[in-house]
Amino acid sequence: MNQPFPEDPSIDKEVFHTLVSTELSSNILHLQTVLTACDDVVFASIHLASGLQASVLYLRGMVNVELLDGHVLEPLKQASTETVASMDNVMSCISVSQYKELRMIGEVINEVLGGKAVLLVDTIEGALSIELSQSEGRAVEEPLAESVVRGPREGFVESLVVNTSLIRKRLKTPALKFVSFTLGNYSKTDVTMAYMQGIAKPEIISKVSERISQIKLDGVLESGYIEEMIESNIYSPFPQVQTTERPDVVVSSLLEGRVVIITDNTPIALIAPTTFWSLMQSPEDYYQRFLIGSLIRWLRYTFFLIAMLAPAIYVAVLTFHHEMVPTTLLLRVAKSREEIPFPALVEALIMEVTFEALREAGVRLPRQVGSAVSIVGALVIGQAAIQAGLVSAPMVMVVAITGISSFMMPQYSAGISLRMLRFPIMILSGILGLFGLVLGLLLIISHLCILRSFGVPYLAPFAPIYPKGIKDVLFRAPISKMNTRPAFYADKENLKRQPEHSDERNKN
Repeated sequence: MNQPFPEDPSIDKEVFHTLVSTELSSNILHLQTVLTACDDVVFASIHLASGLQASVLYLRGMVNVELLDGHVLEPLKQASTETVASMDNVMSCISVSQYKELRMIGEVINEVLGGKAVLLVDTIEGALSIELSQSEGRAVEEPLAESVVRGPREGFVESLVVNTSLIRKRLKTPALKFVSFTLGNYSKTDVTMAYMQGIAKPEIISKVSERISQIKLDGVLESGYIEEMIESNIYSPFPQVQTTERPDVVVSSLLEGRVVIITDNTPIALIAPTTFWSLMQSPEDYYQRFLIGSLIRWLRYTFFLIAMLAPAIYVAVLTFHHEMVPTTLLLRVAKSREEIPFPALVEALIMEVTFEALREAGVRLPRQVGSAVSIVGALVIGQAAIQAGLVSAPMVMVVAITGISSFMMPQYSAGISLRMLRFPIMILSGILGLFGLVLGLLLIISHLCILRSFGVPYLAPFAPIYPKGIKDVLFRAPISKMNTRPAFYADKENLKRQPEHSDERNKN
C-alpha cells in the first residue's frame, strides 16, 4: 500500500486540494504561485500538431531530458486532435511504461518535487506523472563497516530502488512484501517496510507499521531518525533496532520472521525486533564451518566481558582488594605506581577518555590518515604519559587490551553502548570495590531483563527460555540442525524452516 504524502505546511491547503482543471493557464498559475522562486523547476510549453497547448514540469537534473523528448514530447507533437482528446488517449500515445494519473494540484507539486515529469494538456482534466528519473548515485560496493573475509561483497547504497532490488534478487518469492510510506512534511522521504508473509508475526508487522505511520517530523534525513522514533525505550543505552548495510543480513533476518525498514537516501537498513544476542552475531559466522563460527562467537563473548569489565576490575583490585593479587605481581604493580600522583580510578579515567578521543579523531579524519593517527597517537601519548609519571605501564596495557576487545563487536551501535557503560561501572568499582562492580552488573542485567524490542524480550532465548533458540546463541549449530525459526520472531504456524537432515552421510 502507498501512504499519502504528508501535508506540506508551505502549501496552502485550499491550493493543495484544488483539482487540475481543463484550463491549462489556470493550472499553471496555481503551480507557479506555489513554486515561485524555485528556479530548478522547469515549465516547458509545447505546441501540439492539433493546435492544443501542453506543458511539462520537471526538476532540472532529475529527469532524463533525452527520454522526455524522444518518448513523450515528440509523439505528442505529431499526434492528431483525436489522439489527444482524453487522458487515456495521451497515455496510449507516449512510449513509457511507468506513469500515473493525477487529480489535484498538490499531487502535481509532490510528483514534480519527487523527481518525476508531469504533463498537463489544455482541455484535458487531470495531469500525467511520468517516471523518467535521472539521478547520480554511488555504485554498489562492499560496506566498509561490515567487511567480511568470506561472503558477499555487495552493500546497500543511497537509492531505495536499488536497495529493494538487492533484496528481491535474493528472495525470488511473492511472499516477500514491500509496504511504502512517505515521511517528513518537507523532505517527503520514501520509506519501505519489508517482511515475509506467513513467516513474520502479524502483530510485529502491525506494530512496526503503526509506529512508522505515527512519525510526524519536518524531515527524515537518515534512518537514525526513524530508529529513535520507533524504539520502545529511547532512554536505554542499548539499541532496540539492529542496523546493517548488507543485503545478506537483511535477507537472513527476513527469513527468521523479522521486519526490515529501508529508507531512501541512506544505505543503513533497520531490522526489528532485535535481541542482545543478535547484536553479537556476524554474518561471517554462518559462512564459515560451524566449529570455526562457534569458536569466533565465544571469543566475541569473552572479549565483550573484557572490554566492559577489565578497567573496573583493575581499579577495584588496586584500590580495595590487594589480597587478591599474587605478591610478586602486586610488588611489580606497586613499583610502577610509586611516582603516579593520581589514584587508580583517576588514572583509568584519564587513559580511557584519551583513548576514546583518539578513536573518535581517527573516525573523523580522512580515511588515508585516520588509522595512522589512531595507532601512532595511542603509542606516542601512552609512552609519553608513562615517562612523565602520569600513568603506570600496567594501566596503559589494560586500556589497550580493553580498546582492542571493543573492536570485536560486530555492531557499531552495540560497541558504543559498551564503551558508554564502561565508565559508570569503573566509577562504582573505584568507590565500592568489587561490590560496586557487581552492583553495576546487576543493574545492567535487570535493565536488559525488562527491556523489550517490539514486544520481544531483549535477552531471549534465555529470559524467558526458548530451548530451541539457544543452539544459535551459545554456539553456531550446523546448518542441517538449524531446522526451526526463532519462536520469539516467527509466526508459530510457520516455525519449521526445513526438514531435519539425518547423519547417514557420516557413515559413508
